[in-house]
Amino acid sequence: MVKLNEETRESYLDNIMKAVITEEIETFRTMFLELHPADQTDVFLSLEPPERKRVYEFLSPDEFAEVFEGLETEDQKRIALELDDHYAAEMFNRMYADDVADFFSELEEDQAGVILQAMDREEADDVRELLTYDEGTAGSIMTKEYISVKAFDTVEDVIELLREKGPDAETIYYLYVVDEAGKLVGVTSIRDVITSYSDKTIESVMSSRVVSVHVKTDQEEVAQIIQKYDFLAVPVVTEHQVLVGIVTFDDVIDVMEEEAAEDLGEITASRGADVTLGPFQAAKRRMPWIVLLMFFGLGTAEVISVFESTLETVVLLAAFIPMVMGSAGNTGTQSLAVAVRALATGNLEKRGFMKTIAREFLTGFYIGVACAAVIIVLIGLFYGDFFLGVIVGVSIMISLGAASVIGTTVPMLINKLKMDPAIASGPFITTLSDVISLMIYFLIATSLLQYMQ
Repeated sequence: MVKLNEETRESYLDNIMKAVITEEIETFRTMFLELHPADQTDVFLSLEPPERKRVYEFLSPDEFAEVFEGLETEDQKRIALELDDHYAAEMFNRMYADDVADFFSELEEDQAGVILQAMDREEADDVRELLTYDEGTAGSIMTKEYISVKAFDTVEDVIELLREKGPDAETIYYLYVVDEAGKLVGVTSIRDVITSYSDKTIESVMSSRVVSVHVKTDQEEVAQIIQKYDFLAVPVVTEHQVLVGIVTFDDVIDVMEEEAAEDLGEITASRGADVTLGPFQAAKRRMPWIVLLMFFGLGTAEVISVFESTLETVVLLAAFIPMVMGSAGNTGTQSLAVAVRALATGNLEKRGFMKTIAREFLTGFYIGVACAAVIIVLIGLFYGDFFLGVIVGVSIMISLGAASVIGTTVPMLINKLKMDPAIASGPFITTLSDVISLMIYFLIATSLLQYMQ
């Protein structure tokens, strides 16, 4: 299999393009099918519609299915419109059911229905089943292409089964053992099978201690289980322990990427506003948070108006407002990221709610002590007023501790309400920390005002 690097990509692409334009079918097939599937997808996307139409003629639905699976959803929608209905149906028949279901979930119901009608009945039924599960669950990301065997099967029987059905399975590293009712009773590996004597039964080489997930288990929890046990796949069962599918490692990678992108979007208050959107659509998705935070920001103005007399007495206090607010906001955002990460990995349960809060408070406080020491010296040297430095320094020290608690507590409380903790966005934490740190700053300054005059 050929893998393209930057040096060979351009010349190889030129040769493939030439073969497409001149309709040299065999030359095209030889060069294109030798490529790694990821490079096949890249090459295909670089073609113009007329050239792509010829590719559909040069490749069978089975061969093109691998290219189609490598496309992003938006590209899949665009390319699907270019395909002949019969060609498309045959292609979907050759794809793994979970990949087809992922694509159909992005289509209108009537569009998906038309294609399902044209597909083979067995393949269509598998896709329909996957579409019934709630998005984000193990059932929605599992694949139906797996190998199951019986406990009384011999090793020789299983090896013969692998020869017959192995090419169509998504993975054969694990073989799942089921009883007559389809219930999961054990698991064995391909290594255990091929290193055993042919007359041995699977029951003698299987493990009955099987780690499985329920069809309704959240996909993020599935990813954690696969990561924890270093699995290549995990079986999916119903409430009656009937095996209905498996979630493979590559599906988990997609889930982790999707969850990370989603959490980043939530934390930055820009969920869904990726670079593929136009400026208007992106602005529409980001705008609600920004408008909401404007109202929260009015709290800052209110705090300043309450302590207006303090500012009038010592005008220099105003110069350090951005420093106090910025330091608290940054620290709160750091604690937010730590808390969301701890919740996502399950480390929070191990450490405990109060211990985590105490740890983040002390972390923020210690950072504050270091910042206070630096700022006291700097203000004393540059402004000749060490007492003002003490006020600013102590305010930062307390504010950083408080901001750390806010950044940790808010996502934890949201998680307790069974909501995604990532919705405690960075801008929200920053704004809340701003208001509280400003209040701390002015309370300390007002209480010590008599010593500054």
